[in-house]
Amino acid sequence: MVQEVACRQVDLRGRICPSALLSALQEVNTARDDLKAGLLNLLILSDNRSSTTHISEAVGTMGYQVNIKKDHEHYCIAISRNLP
Repeated sequence: MVQEVACRQVDLRGRICPSALLSALQEVNTARDDLKAGLLNLLILSDNRSSTTHISEAVGTMGYQVNIKKDHEHYCIAISRNLP
């Protein structure tokens, strides 16, 4: 049976680091069990380019897969379970 993966969107537009990074890490840590089980993906919205670098590096070192996409006026940072 295939489980559906939920997606939680976190809007950090208008915030800069370190505030954006700390908020993103708090969301990742809160959802840790569901992320690691592959039941949840996080989509973080940011309009600060340096935040995308800081967030992706921090979350990547925690073992998650991170994809960044530019979408009009902001960036979408997708965080999901890192598949083996």
